[in-house]
Amino acid sequence: MLEKNDIFHCLVQGEGPHIEFKQSVPVKVRELSEEACGFANAQGGFVLIGISDSNKVVGATIENSRRSAIQGSLGEISPKIQYSLYPIEVDDKTVWVIEVPEGQFKPYVFGGSIFMREGASCQKLTQVDEMRDFFQRSQRIHFDAIPEPAINLMDELDEEAFLDFRRSASLSPDTPIPQILDNLQLFDENHAVRRGGVMFFAKHPEAHYFQAVVRCALFKGNEKVYILDDKTFHGPLLRQYEQALDWLQSKLQVSYRIETAGPREEIWEIPLNVLKEALLNAICHRDYYEQGATVVVEMYDDRIEISNPGGLLPIVAKNFGRKSLSRNPLVFNLFTRMNLVEKIGSGIPRMRKSMLDAGLPEPVFETEGFFTVTLFRPSAQTQTDKIVEETTAMDKSEAIIAIIKENPSISSDEIIRLTGLKRSTFYNYLNKLKESKKVKKVKANGKWHWVVK
Repeated sequence: MLEKNDIFHCLVQGEGPHIEFKQSVPVKVRELSEEACGFANAQGGFVLIGISDSNKVVGATIENSRRSAIQGSLGEISPKIQYSLYPIEVDDKTVWVIEVPEGQFKPYVFGGSIFMREGASCQKLTQVDEMRDFFQRSQRIHFDAIPEPAINLMDELDEEAFLDFRRSASLSPDTPIPQILDNLQLFDENHAVRRGGVMFFAKHPEAHYFQAVVRCALFKGNEKVYILDDKTFHGPLLRQYEQALDWLQSKLQVSYRIETAGPREEIWEIPLNVLKEALLNAICHRDYYEQGATVVVEMYDDRIEISNPGGLLPIVAKNFGRKSLSRNPLVFNLFTRMNLVEKIGSGIPRMRKSMLDAGLPEPVFETEGFFTVTLFRPSAQTQTDKIVEETTAMDKSEAIIAIIKENPSISSDEIIRLTGLKRSTFYNYLNKLKESKKVKKVKANGKWHWVVK
């Protein structure tokens, strides 16, 4: 049973796999039964009545007749679910709670339909393939929800990863770590840590789940023949994401839009938000039950392919690009709390738009068996033309000075590449800068570097 302080924690946490807010009792009380049915078919949860869409306590009144109607509707769920309906006083307002534990006799049906809690919403399963997928999953539940009684998360906690999470999720530094972990639903009723908590916060989750890693490979040319670089990233899932992104950035071309005032703007050959979205999707939505494959990032001269084991869930396949459901709702919710992923399934449209805005082909998605997104890189000439276009409208001398200030040890060839200038034109500008004594090149400790006056 929840208490007053638990309500405040729910407000901070927001809606998710285990929490649903209602400002008041819906006109059709069956909506509450659908939510309850969805929680029973998933991992359990709470419907809080008297909470606004902006996560504020507004309070609600439920008269006896209305309460009887709610109980009657909940009683129509088959087989019968366990639930509790009770009020909690919060700041002189009443919040009503419908508490539903995970059901032991799935599937639960209401009004002839199966409802399933996925992420922050309740989905109605109507198609045969959706129901088949549900029956398959209900036999083994989500991988990240399985408890691990033998693992002590506090002993294995990566404190740096946890602190990064707490800062990004805007959680109070005064709240004890065990309480935060418990509020995040990382433990079962016997206080055994769930696998999602191990993968997200343990120092070495790969010691328990060797498939939970990201492998990055750079190939020569456009075929999978000659490997130039091969890295496998371990550790907490957040670190894997950051390291894989850093690896990609170290291989990609970047140009700069430099104004006479203000910081320079990085222009990556493939938009960073697209790479971030693709990486997070692969880590959040992969099938961790599949032990024979990992998340793989493959980089070729003409493209980048990011793949994860596990194709689309049936309910997602028919709504591809419009709805998003995760195989790992606990992990997905943790990334969501860090504001790294969206709940509303807008990632695919954003990726397509960003690629088109950058003058690149739309991503290509393969969804059978493995989920693979292919991002096509611009040709070398396209990248050069882009840099030239971005620097044409600015003072070339100021651009050269800004680049040198940013990196005093930069080579002339690299400045030429960044500005898109012809070699002869660059040296004309450079000579004028030297003559006006704005820049000069000096040697110290056997190494040359630029000095800007």
